[in-house]
Amino acid sequence: MTNEAAMIIETIVKSIIVLVIIASIAGFATYVERKILGFMHRRLGPMYVGPFGLLQALADVIKLFTKEDIVPQESVKAIFYLAPLLIVTAVFTAFAAVPFFPEFEIGGYRTSAVISDINVGILFVVGVASAGMYAPLLAGLSSANKWALLGGARAVAQLLSFEVITAFAVLAPVMLVGSLSLVDINNHQAGGLFDWIIWKQPVAFVLFCIAGFAETNRVPFDLLEQESEIVSGYITEYSGMRWALFFLGEYANMMLISFLVALMFLGGFNSLWVIPGSIMMLLKVLGFMFFFMWARGAWPHVRPDQLMWLCWKVLLPIALLNVLITGIVLLLGA
Repeated sequence: MTNEAAMIIETIVKSIIVLVIIASIAGFATYVERKILGFMHRRLGPMYVGPFGLLQALADVIKLFTKEDIVPQESVKAIFYLAPLLIVTAVFTAFAAVPFFPEFEIGGYRTSAVISDINVGILFVVGVASAGMYAPLLAGLSSANKWALLGGARAVAQLLSFEVITAFAVLAPVMLVGSLSLVDINNHQAGGLFDWIIWKQPVAFVLFCIAGFAETNRVPFDLLEQESEIVSGYITEYSGMRWALFFLGEYANMMLISFLVALMFLGGFNSLWVIPGSIMMLLKVLGFMFFFMWARGAWPHVRPDQLMWLCWKVLLPIALLNVLITGIVLLLGA
């Protein structure tokens, strides 16, 4: 077998494994979140489907597959069908440049735990994931529903605003490392706990986390589709599996942000003391996903005007100042 054929087969296998694992974890995360929120709110959460409600995620899948798929008569059907596929495609494509674990060996064949180690990895991930913002816009425009249209417009305004914060938050660590590759950023922190970029860039870390909450539609910035509203924003007219695809994209996006936080600020998949790198990476990602779920049960919603004020009048000046100070420090250090 030629090297090119082996590379193609390896890429296809990796892609299928990542797709299956991420989709499965994203589905099971709905059960975990219900149990966490139940504990925080002093209620049980899922209990009746399987022991401790462990089969609740499977029951949800069966329910969504068997639900009637209603399409509004006046909708633009082609775009209506496309929108939920777009958000899932964008987030799963973004995972292609994310290194999950250190290199490993199977049957004497050594491989890396990344589908494609490109030298502009973080730029690729942010750019491709940003394409997902077209999903709420197209869903709102095509639904023939004024509430869905307003929800889509509100979603795009929020996502576009916080994309700017994400870009500036990512820029500072990239300036420190001197590379856009996520593997290089991970290797830059290989010296141990005190080499983690979070100690050098705490402001960028906080900015990236806030933007992550906004871009994944999580409390307190869940203005794209709030459960407390009578209508459901841009997905008001969706049902069944098309509705589920939007939420699959949301939970997969949570995992993507968690991996990026771990790689860029928390030491990545480097080992720490006696803990192997793969276990460290898993603990960091699970810890940050728990933080997403904890915030949902602990924080109130904010108003759209409060969110825009926070973005443009507070976070953006801080992000620009952080990049400026980082540049000055690097210039003086050189």
